Amino acid sequence: MDPRGIDQPNVTAWFEANVPDVKAPLEFTLIAGGRSNLTFRVTDSAGHEWALRRPPVSHVLPTAHDMAREHRIITALGPTPVPVPITVGLCTDPEVNGAPFYVMEFVNGHILRGAGAVAEAFDPATIGAIGASIADTLATLHAVDVEAVGLGDLARHEGYIDRQLRRWSQQFHDMLVNDEDYDGIVDEVGKELAANIPEQKGVSIVHGDYRLDNTVIGDDGKVRAILDWEICTLGDAMADVGVLMCYWNDPSGPNSLLGVSATSSRGMATKEQVLARYAETSGRDVSAVGFYTAFGYWKLACILQGVYCRYLNGAGAGDSAPVDQYPDQIRRLAQTAATSLATR
Repeated sequence: MDPRGIDQPNVTAWFEANVPDVKAPLEFTLIAGGRSNLTFRVTDSAGHEWALRRPPVSHVLPTAHDMAREHRIITALGPTPVPVPITVGLCTDPEVNGAPFYVMEFVNGHILRGAGAVAEAFDPATIGAIGASIADTLATLHAVDVEAVGLGDLARHEGYIDRQLRRWSQQFHDMLVNDEDYDGIVDEVGKELAANIPEQKGVSIVHGDYRLDNTVIGDDGKVRAILDWEICTLGDAMADVGVLMCYWNDPSGPNSLLGVSATSSRGMATKEQVLARYAETSGRDVSAVGFYTAFGYWKLACILQGVYCRYLNGAGAGDSAPVDQYPDQIRRLAQTAATSLATR
């Protein structure tokens, strides 16, 4: 039986026409973990592996989940020092698989979501090096000349935070499941953020969701690939730093609000160490990180609302992980954003 989201005969035919050395039949396996665009591991009869990315199978917003855009970004970054998978091909014909998709190399390594996985995979010295690589890799991304790699027209260069506030506020309301249950906190925090936007310094490629489990880590503790470029755009580099701080839970700190606890493994760099390493490598002023962390929590509340709505409408393509806790988590994220903004 074909996995939901894959028309196996059509996609196999596309592979045979566009991917060198492929050996049918192909096996498609949904990779759980991401809850927006879907990623499938594709394995042929000779053991070759690729990754296929496609939009959710239902309830897709008109301007979201642009496969051609995501493919363009990764392809443009391929020749740079930024570690990204090598793109193989893009299919924009919805007749093939019901929606556009693209194929890239499957990068082997560790995607770290739990503290146990870190301890099993690495020795203490290597664990200690992971945070530095995460920081250095982000600094490398932010150093890319957007014009030189052909991405200067990807988005407007200025006014990033203002644009993001308007965009995610609209998407939050578009994806509300029950208006009667909404207490207005996302709108309240959004207004407070809009009134306190720091000056944007320069323009960078902004990944939008940069965190440990959106990277592939090699056995040496270094980033082998950055994944999930779905909401990448141009703008304020510090927004990526804020999101990273949201997700980076210190080894001695409480359980992560976002459920990502690999960073709390014994021997991992602390949040402050990661931030200091980024500042040193990038040369950027990170003194306003409190605002960007608050913005990160607020944006993640909006994103999670979209994920919750899509999953209720069957967009998981077989990923049956529970989402019942999402409304409470969305509210807690917005409340944490408000607290972070007040104490920045």
